[in-house]
Amino acid sequence: MSVLPNVAEIKKTMSLTDSSPAQIAKAASVASRNLATLPSADRNNALTAIHQSLLQAKESILEANARDLNLASKAAEDGQLSQSVLKRLDLGRPGKWDDMLQGILDVRDLEDSREHLLRMVHPSYEGSDQTYSGLTESTEPQQDGLTLKTLLDDGLVLERITCPIGVLLIIFEARPEVIANIAALAIKSGNAAILKGGKESTASFHAISSAISSALTTTAVPNAAIQLVTTRDVIASLLECDNHIDLVIPRGSNELVRYVKASTRIPVLGHADGLCHIYIHPDAEPDSCVRILLDSKLGYPAACNSVETLLIHQDALRSHLPAIVSALLEKGCSIRCDDTSKHSLLTSLPTDKSALLQDAVEEDYDTEFLSPILAIKTVIAPANAPEDVAVSLAVAHINAHSSHHTDAILTSSASLAQQFQASVDSACVFWNTSTRMADGMRFGFGTEVGISTNKIHARGPVGLEGLCIYKYAVSGNGQVAADYGGSVGKKWKHERLSMD
Repeated sequence: MSVLPNVAEIKKTMSLTDSSPAQIAKAASVASRNLATLPSADRNNALTAIHQSLLQAKESILEANARDLNLASKAAEDGQLSQSVLKRLDLGRPGKWDDMLQGILDVRDLEDSREHLLRMVHPSYEGSDQTYSGLTESTEPQQDGLTLKTLLDDGLVLERITCPIGVLLIIFEARPEVIANIAALAIKSGNAAILKGGKESTASFHAISSAISSALTTTAVPNAAIQLVTTRDVIASLLECDNHIDLVIPRGSNELVRYVKASTRIPVLGHADGLCHIYIHPDAEPDSCVRILLDSKLGYPAACNSVETLLIHQDALRSHLPAIVSALLEKGCSIRCDDTSKHSLLTSLPTDKSALLQDAVEEDYDTEFLSPILAIKTVIAPANAPEDVAVSLAVAHINAHSSHHTDAILTSSASLAQQFQASVDSACVFWNTSTRMADGMRFGFGTEVGISTNKIHARGPVGLEGLCIYKYAVSGNGQVAADYGGSVGKKWKHERLSMD
């Protein structure tokens, strides 16, 4: 019979590991039980330590990242690596390093949604004195992780309590900042995490992992709670560890996400594509449309929240489209038009710009370009049709072609915007703002483990709340189910109680 390691043994396990997949998963499972009940102060202190360790190791980490970039650039030149992956690998891109470090502090300062659970484990627990001043993720009433309290009968109380999921397996390509983002969210939410990076980020992975591993040895967080796997060819074996791993989060190419979904019995959280749309109605403010399109398409073309298809109402072809396309062309964006939009642009743009227009093919409307390319399609409503008909046509196209990630409408009409937001079947539905707003940091979540297009558990940018689930606690004084029901049994009260 196997013997599980004790807490002291877990503490000695280095987070940078080359252990076997089974050993990694088992150690993470045991560590997750300990981390789940660790007081907020201890977990916050661990995040402070990780932040400081990464800050002190900045020079060596960026040097390692530069080595990865050098090899990746050669691979991209040989056609072995896409430009989008190359861009995601670069930690030296303006703001990326600072955002990564700030994200750790932002997560540290979020409210802890598990404080009710911690008070159950530690009766003298007084809670965290650190609260986040921004938005919270939940719109439902929630008191320290207690989301439901019901009096079933006198002396019999039901509570629904927020708790960690357990063990997360994160498999990612490029994106070295994912290591810090997920380590921070996992520790704060009380989940253990196993991270496996792609070969293109090997040097960056080792440098960041070493800094995190070193930091955790000085804290109360078990090192086995955050394991950074260096062993090659272990993904398939880890995906078989459904008895210890509770959730898989793939971050990378469509091929990676589809491979993971097809190769495991463990639930998978994520999305395979970021095929985002913007629809422009004729009443939209023209200058705002230009700013939003430039940001959505060219702010970071390799991002999954970059817009790929522009849907434009036929009555906005002359009033809105020329300025948008002109601005995009000046920034080096390729424009692929349907016949209607191209014909209109040929008569409204200068010859030097109209000559750059390309013909769209049907496949373009199902393509995540991840580069400075935008497909345009005209929304043609019947003559004299109500305004909502055009919106319905745009929605129909989006629901048929979108990856259900992020889609937006630009209009001055609140009613049309509400129709769009209610009807589009996507994780994020925006009105008069850039698709690039779909981001955990921008939502006030501190950071994110990714954006989910799933329709169960978590959807959209997945931050702290998305890494928690709940359990039901019933407290009684000797009641049994046989006491209730029938003509002579006791009656249930089922009274909602205050969660104060």
